[in-house]
Amino acid sequence: MEMLINLLVQIISGAVGGNIVGMTKQSLGTGLNTFLGGIGGLVLGQIVAALTGTSGGEALDVAAVGGNIVGGGVGGLVLTWVVGFIKSKMAAK
Repeated sequence: MEMLINLLVQIISGAVGGNIVGMTKQSLGTGLNTFLGGIGGLVLGQIVAALTGTSGGEALDVAAVGGNIVGGGVGGLVLTWVVGFIKSKMAAK
């Protein structure tokens, strides 16, 4: 059950991060910002969880949840920004 909570926190944090990037000129639209943010949050959130040793699913403490929020938010932010940057550079040609 804790593993599911960790995944949901990562996805939601990533979606928030993706929509934060959507407030800039790198926006891809609300739906795509949310989707890419969720994917990026899940990927980087899992990497951070594996690096910090909280990926087993048994840790549901403040450090684990904080790591999931930060990893997920940053992952969603970065992936959405990169895709938006590439899209804007392709459209400029």
